[in-house]
Amino acid sequence: MSLLIPNNGEGDALQYFVNKAAPENLVLRLFSNNITPAETDTAATYTELAVSGYAAITLTGANWNAPSEGAPSSITYAQQTFTFTAAGSTYGYFMTRATSGRIALAERDGAGVFTFSSGDSYKVTPQITAD
Repeated sequence: MSLLIPNNGEGDALQYFVNKAAPENLVLRLFSNNITPAETDTAATYTELAVSGYAAITLTGANWNAPSEGAPSSITYAQQTFTFTAAGSTYGYFMTRATSGRIALAERDGAGVFTFSSGDSYKVTPQITAD
């Protein structure tokens, strides 16, 4: 599945681009409901994973790598690892703004549902590409 930036995320990005609003750090979260990301999604569309050992991860702005400019341009963040202490499943990840809680983007795992047991981990390498 491809990364999707819903309407809320697009609106925020445009405001940051013209300096109308102050940017916020992103928070990486896993979702447990069986949905496909859509343009009209909000943060409330996603059911955040709720199992022992899971915690959302704040991605600080200063730690994103320098963008790769070209056609397309992209920016990446170091791989993040979620390690679980209970069983469960996730369908992918979404990111929200740290302060406002608005959704920034979402991506369903292309391999389908990821079912895990205690001690398993799930890795995400955040990357945003624009063209």
